[in-house]
Amino acid sequence: MANFTDFAWTPANAREAERILARYPKGREASAIMPLLWLAQNQMRETTGIAWLPLSAIEYVAAQIGMPKIRALEVATFYTMYNLKPIGRFHVQVCGTTPCWLRGSDEIFRACADRGLKKGETTPDGLFTLSEVECLGACANAPVVQVNDDTYEDLSYESMTAILDGLAAGRRPKPGSQTGRQASCPEGGPTTLVETVA
Repeated sequence: MANFTDFAWTPANAREAERILARYPKGREASAIMPLLWLAQNQMRETTGIAWLPLSAIEYVAAQIGMPKIRALEVATFYTMYNLKPIGRFHVQVCGTTPCWLRGSDEIFRACADRGLKKGETTPDGLFTLSEVECLGACANAPVVQVNDDTYEDLSYESMTAILDGLAAGRRPKPGSQTGRQASCPEGGPTTLVETVA
């Protein structure tokens, strides 16, 4: 992995950064710190294949919005959505909070372990990084995993294994419920208000 000591927007992301900044009133540009850091992290994914924020990117964003570097670093270190070191091509984030744990997140971690993933580490081939995270916001469809920008819900040991195998083989498994349920319907489908009222 290269040691990134310099960062600048690509032409497309420079335009996107200006579009983001235009959302904020004059004098409030510092409020754009989070979407700009996210844009920088995604630019790293686009240009290197790895979504992370080198210090040079954090400093670049801080300079663009007139924020002290330390304040930008405080934001980047506070939120787990920002990766401060290189991660694998696929960032596997397993929710381990109570709803997911009650519905089987231990089995999801077992599927990851059986595939060679370890919490907080990147696999030797650079393909996967495994993180345990707090709520991913889909508790009714627990257990839930987010891989990069895709969310996989209603998981089991078998479906998680299939997702990891698919990603390793270069396929993009279908995001969403792995049992076919829509939104947050109860298992087996809706049980109330099943008739349309005219």
